[in-house]
Amino acid sequence: MIGWITIFQIKNNMLSKQSIRGNVQILANGESISKDELISMSEGWSEKEENFFRKMVKQGGVFKIGNTKFNIVTPEKVYNNKGDISLPLKSDEE
Repeated sequence: MIGWITIFQIKNNMLSKQSIRGNVQILANGESISKDELISMSEGWSEKEENFFRKMVKQGGVFKIGNTKFNIVTPEKVYNNKGDISLPLKSDEE
């Protein structure tokens, strides 16, 4: 039972592909990085660093974890004439 709890805690503390948004561009030391590379890189992070990374994926920005400088670019929000955030419309071409 203790072994199962340890494995469960390790899996919960790691990033997953679902936690990395698809429409966000992530650069590590100026180069684009894949989700798999990012997940393997995050295995050595503390829980605090991982939570910080998740927050930055949502809002974007430039920051450093360890010796790696990250630049996260999120899509710009589109506002309608009332000042509310509107969802982008998909065209038939997409």
